[in-house]
Amino acid sequence: MKVELLEHTPDPERLVATAAKLCYSDSDISSLREGLTDEKIRSFVDMLVSIGHESVMEHVSFTFGIEGISRACSHQLVRHRIASYSQKSQRYVSEKGFEFITPPSVSAVPEAAEEYRKTIDAITESYEKVADLLTEYNAQQLMAEGMDEKTALSKARKLANEDARFLLPNACETKIVVTMNVRSLFNFFRHRCCSRAQWEIRAVADEMLRLCLEAAPNIFAHAGPSCVAEGKCPEGKMSCGKMKEVKERFAAMKAAL
Repeated sequence: MKVELLEHTPDPERLVATAAKLCYSDSDISSLREGLTDEKIRSFVDMLVSIGHESVMEHVSFTFGIEGISRACSHQLVRHRIASYSQKSQRYVSEKGFEFITPPSVSAVPEAAEEYRKTIDAITESYEKVADLLTEYNAQQLMAEGMDEKTALSKARKLANEDARFLLPNACETKIVVTMNVRSLFNFFRHRCCSRAQWEIRAVADEMLRLCLEAAPNIFAHAGPSCVAEGKCPEGKMSCGKMKEVKERFAAMKAAL
C-alpha cells in the first residue's frame, strides 16, 4: 500500500482562520489577513476545532494518490460521498496478470495462503481466456460492420475488458486519486481510523491522517477515531474496549511529527 499527499490548499490554516474571522467581523478580507500572525492562526484554529466550528474547514481540501489497495478497500472508500474520486478503470485497462492483495490473516495460514493463490491463478487464467475470446468475437463483428482490422482490434479489446472484468475478485489491486475537504476528512477519520474498521482501509486512513498532520498540524490536532476526536466511543456494546490504547497510539503518531 502506498498513500501520497499529491496536493493541498496552500496555507490551509491561514485560510481557515481568515474564513472564520470573517464570520465575526465587519472588516474587509484583506485587513483580516494582514492581522493574522502565526500565533493568532494557531490559537484561532485550535479554538475552532475545540468548539466544532467545522463549516469553515470546507474551504480547504487535500488530494491523495493511493495505490496497492484492493477493490474491497476502494469500495469502502468511495462510500464517503462528499469527495472526488478518479480510479483506474477495469474497462479501459487490461487486468491480464493483475496484481492482488492478500490479507495478513490469509498469509499467516499456509493452507489458506495456498488455496488463495490457487484461486487467484485460476481467475487470472479464466480472465485472460475470456478476454481473448471476446476480443476475437468483437473484432469479427466490428469488421463485418465495415471497420478496418486495426481499429476493430483496438475497440474489440476494450469491449472485451468491459465484460471479462466480471470475473475479477475483490482482491484485485487498484489505484485511486481522492480529494476531500477537511470536514469530510474529519468524518472519514472518525469512522475509518477506528479499530473496528476493516484492517486495510484503517491502514489507508491512518496514513492519510499522518500526512494531513504534517501539512496542517493545528487543524488535525484532534482528528482521529471518535474516541480521539470526540472523547467517547459511539459503538456502544460493539466498542473495541481499548479506548486508552487507541488514544495513546494516536497521541504517539502526533508526537512523532
